[in-house]
Amino acid sequence: MASTATKVTYRVPGQAPLTARNQNTPQNRCPPIPPETGEPEPADDPPPVRKYRSIWISDIHLGTRGCKAEQLLKFLRETESEFLYLVGDVIDGWRLKRSWYWPQTHNDVVQKILRKARKGTKVIYVPGNHDEMARDYTGLQFGGVAVEREVIHEMADGRRFLVLHGDEFDVIVQFARPLAILGDHAYRLALVLNTWFNAVRRHLGYPYFSLSAKLKHKVKNAVEFISRFEQAIAQEAAGRGVDGVICGHIHHAEMRQMHGVEYCNDGDWVESCTALVEHLDGRLEILHETQYDHELVPAS
Repeated sequence: MASTATKVTYRVPGQAPLTARNQNTPQNRCPPIPPETGEPEPADDPPPVRKYRSIWISDIHLGTRGCKAEQLLKFLRETESEFLYLVGDVIDGWRLKRSWYWPQTHNDVVQKILRKARKGTKVIYVPGNHDEMARDYTGLQFGGVAVEREVIHEMADGRRFLVLHGDEFDVIVQFARPLAILGDHAYRLALVLNTWFNAVRRHLGYPYFSLSAKLKHKVKNAVEFISRFEQAIAQEAAGRGVDGVICGHIHHAEMRQMHGVEYCNDGDWVESCTALVEHLDGRLEILHETQYDHELVPAS
């Protein structure tokens, strides 16, 4: 299984430094997160209105048209935390290999994260399968962002949670990569339909509704896949003796008890626009950034 998790010290115990050969391979010549540019904080950035101890976000998929970068940027500007976890699929390397798409809003998201790190937020980046190239940089830091394969986060109330992306528990990604890529194409088509569907709803004055998410959870095989994924990752956490697990990967925000541990999935920023937060007392909550009124509300 995956390597031993760390506490939030950003180092995997016993891991040797990257060799020069690994760092200089063609696919790894650029850092997974671009270096900070030194740009000043925008004057129009409002002060954070919500303060948390920790925030987890994942499955942002920067580099794709489905990424809700504007909503995420607003969320990052309006929140503040001691810890910020990027739980994989931050950049969609699969899509960028096929065609380049990188608007200014996507660059703004990266720069905002780097700015938070520069101002003292402990930013930990746990790469997923779509940004797996960043896993070659495990144990290193770029612009104050620590890259780790997985970590153990200790809550304010003393509970210990395993934090990882979760693709290790997806048998299709692990053992049938061509099928996973085909599924990715189908998913992108669903997101395109979702965009047009909501354009019509917005024109008619209706709020955002994730058609792609609704369809996904109406399909029996998709529901069974999510259930198997949740069960497998919860069992892994129980076997490691931690109190809970925090992951992403399946684009389905969830918090519930399974196998004696608390299973948490922070969702995504292409469909549901959700984040998992830890309050100052250690209490966990899923937040949802709505699409049109931009009001940050607890996810139902």
